[in-house]
Amino acid sequence: MALSKFTSNSVLYISSFPPRECGLATFTQDLTTAIDKQFNPAVKSKVVAINDQPTSIYNYGNKVVGNITATELENYVSLAREINARDEIKIVNIQHEFGIFGGDWGDFLVPFLQVIEKPVVTTFHSIIPNPNDYLKYMVDFIAKQSKAVVIMNELSRNILENEYNVPKSKIFTIPHGIPQVSFESSSRFKKELGLDGKNILSTFGLISPGKGIEYAIRALPKIVKKHPNTIYLVIGETHPIVRKEDGERYRNFLNGLVKSLNLGDNVKFYNRYLPPEEVIYYLQATDVYIFSANDPFQSVSGTLSYAMGCGRPVVSTPSAYAKYMINHGQNGFLAKFKDPNSIARLVNEVLADDKLAKSMSTDSYEKTRPMTWPNVAGAYFKLYRKLAEIETEEKKMPEVKLDHLIRLTDDFGVLHFAKYGRPEKRYGYNLDDNARALIVCARSYESNKNPEILDSIRTYLKFIKYVQRGSGTFSNIVSYRKQRDGTSDEDVQGRAILALGYAASRSYLPEDITDGADSIFHKSVRRISAIKAPRSTAFAMLGLYYHLKDFSHPNKLLKKTFVGLADRLVAIYQINKSDDWQWFENQLTYSNSKLPEALLFAYQMTKKKKYLDIAKESLDFLSWITFEKKHYIPIGQNGWYFRHKKRSYFDQQPEDAASMVETKVVAYQVTGDKKHLNDAYTAFRWFLGKNHLGQMVYDENTGGCYDGVGQYAINLNQGAESTISYLLARLALENHNLLL
Repeated sequence: MALSKFTSNSVLYISSFPPRECGLATFTQDLTTAIDKQFNPAVKSKVVAINDQPTSIYNYGNKVVGNITATELENYVSLAREINARDEIKIVNIQHEFGIFGGDWGDFLVPFLQVIEKPVVTTFHSIIPNPNDYLKYMVDFIAKQSKAVVIMNELSRNILENEYNVPKSKIFTIPHGIPQVSFESSSRFKKELGLDGKNILSTFGLISPGKGIEYAIRALPKIVKKHPNTIYLVIGETHPIVRKEDGERYRNFLNGLVKSLNLGDNVKFYNRYLPPEEVIYYLQATDVYIFSANDPFQSVSGTLSYAMGCGRPVVSTPSAYAKYMINHGQNGFLAKFKDPNSIARLVNEVLADDKLAKSMSTDSYEKTRPMTWPNVAGAYFKLYRKLAEIETEEKKMPEVKLDHLIRLTDDFGVLHFAKYGRPEKRYGYNLDDNARALIVCARSYESNKNPEILDSIRTYLKFIKYVQRGSGTFSNIVSYRKQRDGTSDEDVQGRAILALGYAASRSYLPEDITDGADSIFHKSVRRISAIKAPRSTAFAMLGLYYHLKDFSHPNKLLKKTFVGLADRLVAIYQINKSDDWQWFENQLTYSNSKLPEALLFAYQMTKKKKYLDIAKESLDFLSWITFEKKHYIPIGQNGWYFRHKKRSYFDQQPEDAASMVETKVVAYQVTGDKKHLNDAYTAFRWFLGKNHLGQMVYDENTGGCYDGVGQYAINLNQGAESTISYLLARLALENHNLLL
């Protein structure tokens, strides 16, 4: 065979691939798409597709650079030789399923692995326990010829180690990927599918006798008796291999069973191969997912993973993978094999208890967040780079997406809290969020003149005006009934001054906005001398800087006030610093980097070296603490970091990561030192999975950002503060000239 031309720095996958209809093909398509989304164009994913027969013809897309027939042994050797000759190919990933490759237990791979010289990663989609001698030999051979083997759960790891004697050092656990979807109830999806008012059960995938669907159908009479509005959706066409060997015998058997049980109104077959996005829609309309497969040793299931990833309670037979994924009674139930009565009893238990169903849904959704494709792609790519020299574009970022911020914003302001991605109005609003949202939208509007962004700016500005008191100070918390609190937090005053100074100085905004911001700003700075806290002082300084810098005739009194605040920060620093503690306070808490950032602005305004020296010294100290092994590790809010005590690593907040990104961009602009710009990208990648959990904090699906990184899990709520923080960081890197 001859591989088609492709660019350098490529990862080559050997697998089945769409339009061939099989789970392995879909998995490989999803994996390569996710990797390309993060790392293309620096690295490209290419595929050699496995055809089942010489007569098979598939209309492959551009990602497929060649194909071989599984049953023709000579194809494997020629493929290995051609791969060896291609410098562009850095690593080969074999997506392995025993039924995909030719020979006994797929042993046509043996000559390929004997000839191939590139680093090989083999992903095992099935790990069979209690192997016979030849199967054990095959798996052992594949493992020895591979630089690494990937399995999808710890049960598979244990079998490989204990029954196949594969060295622990070669085994890497990366879960089966799932799409990123929002957590929502099934009601909206039912309505759009014409299933409103029904209890929806579903099973999806390529249909074959091993799926055990007949046992789910036989369970239905007892389910329908208690819940007459139940419909069971069987989604997917017959497996091509089954159809080739037995035609539609199994499907006809299922249809006959439905008819004999008088379930014609309760069972619906969707006899076609559905694309993933359509499958997801049906899963989101589902109340209980039924996984009734007969194989107790099944070590992975994409269908079960997808259902749980949509936050659906599951009633499943106790396969090895199901027992790994399902905590009985928490996110689903484990029924007995081939036992309709067991299935019926457990499905009825979920349908009868709304509280239980909601709890199971939540648990399923939260358990599967590490399995989303961006996280899985990142784990694979980390492994590839461990084994081969692969260059990548470390500065590639997601596009700027304001969708979730707009979703959180009503006609009064931006709502503070969200349950997962769903705004929760009952928790009300606060000025902190609306002030920072004003900056986000003002920055965005410079390059994106979308009228909806202007509407949001006016909403946030109106909110700030609403919470300003006659004295010029601001309330922070506003209830959903529009009742303002009576507090006067200094940080709130500083953040408001920062946002107003920024908005007032943006000449590209309409005059009603700049004039409105300027009016509120001047009223607020009358009380600026009352601000004493270092962090609040820094926020206010930034607002004064923007106002002074972008007005043609700067106010001399405001400039004097700005310099006075800068000198106050210097004095605070001199009091608190020591040889081993170059900082303004006796603790590091939140938004720490804003303190040196304010002095960088002071230097930019006055050119006085004392401001620059302290800014650099304190920022270097903070960087020494928070940048470890090329990762950014914010100070955790669960204890902070007090002088002479141990720092807290958890829970890490998006606000601190965003502050560091902004500060490092300013430091780069002021000093010209590219290390600061590199640090800015390193801190930003905290949002993209370069954190101790190796998980995305930014949700590409919603455009929102999760609320924090704990020791063991992500806080999956996507509130205003976290989403706005992400957007501030992203916009800081969009244009390096925006901040000064």
